[in-house]
Amino acid sequence: MAAQPIREGGLRPGEAGDLTEKQEHLVRTGYQVFSEQGIDGASLQEIADRAEVSKGLILYHFGSKERFVLATMEWALTRTAERIRRSLAQAASPEDRISAMLEAIFYDAEANRRFYLTYLDLLGQVARRDTFGQVNDTFRTIVNALYHDVVRQGVEEGVFDVADLDEAAHSVRAIIDGTFLLWLQESDWRLLHPVYRDRCRRSLLAYLGVR
Repeated sequence: MAAQPIREGGLRPGEAGDLTEKQEHLVRTGYQVFSEQGIDGASLQEIADRAEVSKGLILYHFGSKERFVLATMEWALTRTAERIRRSLAQAASPEDRISAMLEAIFYDAEANRRFYLTYLDLLGQVARRDTFGQVNDTFRTIVNALYHDVVRQGVEEGVFDVADLDEAAHSVRAIIDGTFLLWLQESDWRLLHPVYRDRCRRSLLAYLGVR
């Protein structure tokens, strides 16, 4: 059966796992090129050349560059959220969940740099184009829910001391994203990757009231 093109408006939330093998090859290649050249700087022709396909094949599956960007970023963001989820499932105590979550997030210096450079580019696109907001909203909802659950479980087990779970989930994300922004500015970012992960862990535990 021939692969079907992505429907108008791009993927629905959580649908990135339903990509065909060919579509995943295209978005994986697009993600690499976007991380190197930025969303505006990367052309579909260059992505097609890198993927060793025709530009028309990308347009057949995704319809336009905008929809291809949406599919590519949802694929990347969904994979990140799933990795966090799997890691959390294996942790027992509230402190272990924080450590497991950060191991899943700070899992590789090169991959983290590629992800955050591309994600920051996406945020710039969101500020200029409403269409790109849908994939960022989906990711924010998923990630905030994961952080909310981590905090809630810690509060219920009497380890974390926070008054407002929603506010705490936002603050947890702010600490993590802020740590990455500082890390990205380091010239020796590879060497300092685990240092920033450990700083982030200490900051989170201190914010959550763990002594």
